Amino acid sequence: MAVERKGKQRNTGRRDSGKTTTRRRAEPSGTPGGLEAVFGVHAVRALLERGETPQVVWIQQGEAQQRLAGLIDAAQGGGARIEPRPRDDLDRLAREVAHQGIIAFAAPLAFESEAALWFKLEAWPHPTPPLLLVLDGVTDVHNFGACLRSADAAGVHGVIVTKDKAAPLNATVRKVACGAAESLPVYQVTNLARALARLKEYGVWITGTAGEADTLLFDADFSQPCAIVMGAEGKGMRRLTREACDSLVKLPMAGSVSSLNVSVATGICLFEVVRQRRDSNA
Repeated sequence: MAVERKGKQRNTGRRDSGKTTTRRRAEPSGTPGGLEAVFGVHAVRALLERGETPQVVWIQQGEAQQRLAGLIDAAQGGGARIEPRPRDDLDRLAREVAHQGIIAFAAPLAFESEAALWFKLEAWPHPTPPLLLVLDGVTDVHNFGACLRSADAAGVHGVIVTKDKAAPLNATVRKVACGAAESLPVYQVTNLARALARLKEYGVWITGTAGEADTLLFDADFSQPCAIVMGAEGKGMRRLTREACDSLVKLPMAGSVSSLNVSVATGICLFEVVRQRRDSNA
């Protein structure tokens, strides 16, 4: 059932669930053809828990083969081919990313459909109020991956992005997100302003972030169902997105810089929601 939104009541609707079938092409990285590399214990475990068994798994020869025996068994049980490799092979592919002795090769990720978002809100399965992250115009894959990592850590129930002017769900995002891209649903919508309007029908209050806002983040109330909207770095939210927000908040900036990296600001905003909700339940 839809979550009650304080204030004016709006009608709710329901659509069928589903996923977009279009998948992003894998980045050229020396991985098996058509697959993407998934690095590290958390990311590989999230992949398996999602029910998507990788086709191939590289395991670092030596101690890692015993330490990761549980993951190896789970991957083999799903039909993955296990290949023990020297550490140099894993280091060369992972570069600066910590692989923790395991790299899996799986099909590229797919975005969740907009219809799946409405279906989830209609039959809300969680005891806590919805907490959604909306990214408006975030196109840098490193920022996108970092936002997903923060969102997963804060217990966000889903991330909303647009089909245009948005970063892809590619191998770089998966690297930076450290497993969050596999465990956190990312919904792709065609028209963000229209999607925000419909979120309100499900009782979700929309809070946008803007440097010129009058209200500080720490003075806002996030105890109710809410969506936090983060704009593109430098440009901020687009006009129609801003107009669709119920309220705007800003971070208190005490130094000489005027803004923060979008992924850093995202983490601060999301964990303020976490803090408020924990305090209200104490």
